[in-house]
Amino acid sequence: MTDLTTVPAVTLNNGVRMPQLGFGVYQVPDDETTAAVTAALDAGYRSIDTAAIYGNESGVGRAIAASSVPRDELFITTKVWNADQGYDSTLRAFDDSLAKLGLERLDLSLIHWPTPDRGLYLDTWRALERLHSEGRVRAIGVSNFEPEHLERLVGATTVVPAVNQVELHPALQNRATIAANERHGIVTEAWSPLAQGAVLGEASVIDIAARHDATPAQVVLRWHLQQGRVVIPKSVTPSRIAENLDVFGFELTADELTAIDALERDGRTGPHPADFNVA
Repeated sequence: MTDLTTVPAVTLNNGVRMPQLGFGVYQVPDDETTAAVTAALDAGYRSIDTAAIYGNESGVGRAIAASSVPRDELFITTKVWNADQGYDSTLRAFDDSLAKLGLERLDLSLIHWPTPDRGLYLDTWRALERLHSEGRVRAIGVSNFEPEHLERLVGATTVVPAVNQVELHPALQNRATIAANERHGIVTEAWSPLAQGAVLGEASVIDIAARHDATPAQVVLRWHLQQGRVVIPKSVTPSRIAENLDVFGFELTADELTAIDALERDGRTGPHPADFNVA
């Protein structure tokens, strides 16, 4: 099992430290979430990523409440859903998420999608800025924001997002968004980091895994980590949960990183931001 001291953290642009490898609960039913998060905490994860729309914040909260892990060792993220965008509705949605999680403070709150045609994400962001200034959330950020959304947000508001969580894996490398994040000092966080398994059968990934006595999933996670990204793999299987965390005992070479880079294609496994222009 991974020694917790070997799990690195990234420093966000406001000085908050965030574990570089966390546990995601997308599409995990609420009644299965508590067991999955408990298994993750037992394996050594300390960062848990959920969202209001996942319908499992209560399940995450039950696992946190039952755990012996001190609260200050945990990093909990949730997201404001599209229907809750706007200043006042964001404040209400934040309170609702906090109640379901059973927490007094969040570590990271994200705008889930920009939904630009609704024209509300600036108001949503100003609500998050208020919550951050009040100390109710340690860091604020965005999810699925493309460069033009980031430019408008940064140009019109006070706090630069700490994180931009986007779909990112070898088949969809989102280079323009990564570059925009880097320009603004925003950490890139990858959701669907394993492309829902779509890249794990690639010959180059299998070959690299054999060389390192690792699994293809571990190789792909290592590819992300060595490029400074935060990753949140998801599983409900305890052995796989532990396996995904055990990625700190080997290092990919420059040639191996390049070989995985070469797998880029239009390999989107989730929805596109344009799908959420209108709620």
